[in-house]
Amino acid sequence: MLNNFALKPPFFEIGPKSYLFGDDVLRLALYADAAAKRYDVDIIFTTPLVELRRVAEATERIFVFAPHMDPIMPGRGLADTLPESLVAAGAKGVMLNHCEKPLSLSALSQTIRRADEVGLATIVCTDTTAESAAVAKLRPNIIVAEPTGLIGTGQTSDMNYVAAAIRAVKEIDPDIYVLQGAGISSGEDVYRVIRAGAEATGSSSGVVKAKDREAMVNEMIGAVRRAWDDRLAGR
Repeated sequence: MLNNFALKPPFFEIGPKSYLFGDDVLRLALYADAAAKRYDVDIIFTTPLVELRRVAEATERIFVFAPHMDPIMPGRGLADTLPESLVAAGAKGVMLNHCEKPLSLSALSQTIRRADEVGLATIVCTDTTAESAAVAKLRPNIIVAEPTGLIGTGQTSDMNYVAAAIRAVKEIDPDIYVLQGAGISSGEDVYRVIRAGAEATGSSSGVVKAKDREAMVNEMIGAVRRAWDDRLAGR
């Protein structure tokens, strides 16, 4: 595995999915870039594929990730996403196995290996604690532990799930970062999850559906900073 890429905890992931397109994606990426600088918090911005190069070229501080790729080699593969093409477009990593784009364990293993070959970091989504443990054996950089049923609901994971997912991953490989997602819709949600022991969290609908997206980005990233600082200080 390659946890030699520059991102370090605490961090946050923002993924506009298909809620946004065009200039709205770029505008949100610029809000994230500014917040990353303001609060000194690393942010993964999982960008729609067609906006990847534009976002990468317009930002400085965020880590631009692709939402998917295929484990193919240069050559044949019409409509597949070639790993090398993501690197050329400016991606630093790729998200895999989201519940909206699931992969078999075999395909996931192949795709992580291809990502390692081209130097892309991997962030892999899991549902249950057992799945988190199984995926940890494939050595991705980051595991997103989020119960599928809570995604987009505004309901967050309970703290027992948070603790169990972290333990399951770290027992296999302590170098894998654990992001606790699903249902994050406010700075309070962010603070609670980071303070409970997660190295990261993230939000999609909680950000893109906010009346003021820029304000919500700042609320959430500011909460990451406060929670991490309070945790280190034992407050």
